[in-house]
Amino acid sequence: MAQSSLRSSTAAWLFQSWAGFIIAVGFMAFGVYYLPVDAWTRGYLGIGSLFLVSTCFSLAKTLRDKHEADRIHNKVEEVRTERILREVGDELTG
Repeated sequence: MAQSSLRSSTAAWLFQSWAGFIIAVGFMAFGVYYLPVDAWTRGYLGIGSLFLVSTCFSLAKTLRDKHEADRIHNKVEEVRTERILREVGDELTG
Protein backbone atom coordinates (compact mmCIF):
# COMPACT_ATOMS: atom_id res chain seq x y z
CA MET A 1 0.00 0.00 0.00
CA ALA A 2 1.38 3.40 -0.93
CA GLN A 3 2.46 5.73 1.83
CA SER A 4 0.20 8.52 0.55
CA SER A 5 -2.92 6.35 0.96
CA LEU A 6 -2.20 5.74 4.65
CA ARG A 7 -3.89 8.35 6.80
CA SER A 8 -3.22 8.80 10.45
CA SER A 9 -5.43 10.69 12.87
CA THR A 10 -3.98 13.72 14.59
CA ALA A 11 -3.34 13.70 18.33
CA ALA A 12 -6.07 16.34 18.76
CA TRP A 13 -8.64 14.16 16.98
CA LEU A 14 -7.70 11.11 19.04
CA PHE A 15 -7.97 13.13 22.24
CA GLN A 16 -11.35 14.56 21.23
CA SER A 17 -12.66 11.11 20.32
CA TRP A 18 -11.54 9.50 23.58
CA ALA A 19 -12.65 12.47 25.69
CA GLY A 20 -16.10 12.44 24.11
CA PHE A 21 -16.43 8.72 24.64
CA ILE A 22 -15.31 8.88 28.28
CA ILE A 23 -17.58 11.86 29.03
CA ALA A 24 -20.60 10.18 27.39
CA VAL A 25 -20.07 6.89 29.25
CA GLY A 26 -19.43 8.77 32.50
CA PHE A 27 -22.62 10.84 32.24
CA MET A 28 -24.62 7.75 31.29
CA ALA A 29 -23.26 5.83 34.30
CA PHE A 30 -23.92 8.83 36.56
CA GLY A 31 -27.49 9.12 35.28
CA VAL A 32 -28.23 5.43 35.69
CA TYR A 33 -26.69 5.33 39.18
CA TYR A 34 -28.67 8.31 40.47
CA LEU A 35 -31.93 7.43 38.74
CA PRO A 36 -34.70 7.24 41.37
CA VAL A 37 -35.68 3.62 40.66
CA ASP A 38 -35.02 0.28 42.30
CA ALA A 39 -31.73 -1.62 41.90
CA TRP A 40 -33.15 -4.07 39.36
CA THR A 41 -34.11 -1.25 37.00
CA ARG A 42 -30.72 0.44 37.44
CA GLY A 43 -29.00 -2.87 36.78
CA TYR A 44 -31.07 -3.46 33.65
CA LEU A 45 -30.27 0.02 32.32
CA GLY A 46 -26.59 -0.39 33.20
CA ILE A 47 -26.29 -3.74 31.42
CA GLY A 48 -28.25 -2.34 28.46
CA SER A 49 -25.85 0.61 28.26
CA LEU A 50 -22.79 -1.67 28.32
CA PHE A 51 -24.33 -3.84 25.62
CA LEU A 52 -25.05 -0.76 23.50
CA VAL A 53 -21.46 0.47 23.81
CA SER A 54 -20.00 -2.94 22.93
CA THR A 55 -22.25 -3.35 19.89
CA CYS A 56 -21.31 0.15 18.70
CA PHE A 57 -17.64 -0.86 18.77
CA SER A 58 -18.43 -4.10 16.94
CA LEU A 59 -20.46 -2.30 14.29
CA ALA A 60 -17.77 0.33 13.76
CA LYS A 61 -15.10 -2.37 13.36
CA THR A 62 -17.29 -4.39 10.99
CA LEU A 63 -18.00 -1.36 8.79
CA ARG A 64 -14.30 -0.40 8.75
CA ASP A 65 -13.29 -3.95 7.80
CA LYS A 66 -15.89 -4.05 5.02
CA HIS A 67 -14.72 -0.70 3.68
CA GLU A 68 -11.09 -1.85 3.63
CA ALA A 69 -12.03 -5.13 1.94
CA ASP A 70 -14.05 -3.25 -0.69
CA ARG A 71 -11.09 -0.94 -1.35
CA ILE A 72 -8.75 -3.89 -1.84
CA HIS A 73 -11.28 -5.67 -4.09
CA ASN A 74 -11.69 -2.53 -6.22
CA LYS A 75 -7.91 -2.15 -6.59
CA VAL A 76 -7.58 -5.78 -7.69
CA GLU A 77 -10.40 -5.32 -10.22
CA GLU A 78 -8.76 -2.14 -11.50
CA VAL A 79 -5.45 -3.96 -12.06
CA ARG A 80 -7.25 -6.82 -13.85
CA THR A 81 -9.08 -4.36 -16.11
CA GLU A 82 -5.86 -2.53 -16.97
CA ARG A 83 -4.14 -5.83 -17.79
CA ILE A 84 -7.00 -6.94 -20.05
CA LEU A 85 -7.04 -3.58 -21.83
CA ARG A 86 -3.26 -3.72 -22.28
CA GLU A 87 -3.49 -7.26 -23.73
CA VAL A 88 -6.26 -6.22 -26.12
CA GLY A 89 -4.28 -3.14 -27.13
CA ASP A 90 -1.18 -5.27 -27.76
CA GLU A 91 -3.19 -7.68 -29.92
CA LEU A 92 -4.64 -4.83 -31.97
CA THR A 93 -1.26 -3.17 -32.53
CA GLY A 94 0.79 -6.32 -32.88
